[in-house]
Amino acid sequence: MKVVVTEFMDEHMLRAGLPGVEVVYDPELVDKRDALFAEVANADALIVRNRTQVKGALLDAAARLRCIGRLGVGLDNIDTAACKARGIAVYPATGANDISVAEYVIAAALLLMRGAFGASAELAKGGWPRQALMNGGEVYGKRLGLVGFGAIARHVARRAAALGMTVAAHDPFVANDDAAWTQDFGRVEPLGLDALLAASDILSLHVPLTDATHGLIDERAFSRMKRGAILINTARGGVADERALARALREGRLGGAALDVFEAEPFPQGYAERFEGLPNLVLTPHIAGLTAEANRRVSELTVANVRRHLAEA
Repeated sequence: MKVVVTEFMDEHMLRAGLPGVEVVYDPELVDKRDALFAEVANADALIVRNRTQVKGALLDAAARLRCIGRLGVGLDNIDTAACKARGIAVYPATGANDISVAEYVIAAALLLMRGAFGASAELAKGGWPRQALMNGGEVYGKRLGLVGFGAIARHVARRAAALGMTVAAHDPFVANDDAAWTQDFGRVEPLGLDALLAASDILSLHVPLTDATHGLIDERAFSRMKRGAILINTARGGVADERALARALREGRLGGAALDVFEAEPFPQGYAERFEGLPNLVLTPHIAGLTAEANRRVSELTVANVRRHLAEA
């Protein structure tokens, strides 16, 4: 048995969880095309994050492949239809990094709403910008809108409610009479997308990247949002139109944004120019679901899924 791991994970969990299995672990293998293709040629299992494109030629090269472990939940980098046709099982690490993403969303909301945490350098130089920073906002009493109401969004809703926020969500796959809208902390209001955009002080995206969601939050959507609203995207970069977002921030229509995911990752040359000089913008390199705790959980669950599949196959 041979398992190939192309991106970073908890190496101790990997090796301890697959005794007697040949493990090829190279966190940079995703960027070594020739070596990657050579290793997958006789691999029984492949473990990836979001950068490894398990499609087309790579799948064709993996003639022995029996299962794929995904260190995360998004599957847009894996041709699931082709895998199904070949009998290759795909195992996302469902639930393992939900808490980390939810805490990121809440932290970003607090940071951007208050607007007071970028003054350290000025104070360290002797400045005292108190007057400029005294009108930050509270999240208490604000409306959080969730685009998508799956597991991560529900974790976010629980934490937002604990802070005194009201919560609404749009999810066409959750019926209005579904019990999921009534949580133990209270009611989450189901809304159509346009109504959610108009009502939300903070909008957080929690949908997969599909043909239907690509560009979902576009110029039209930004024009329907509250003036001064905040956007947080921890879903996938293509869900929000980055250039339209930049215009909305420059024109003062949005109060702020936090982006953890982008249409191109890592940034190609010149890509970052669209974000230069934007006010109230937080950029992070796709790490919302990456904490020490989440990495252990994701790694442990993925290894368990792969081990079980190889044992049963």
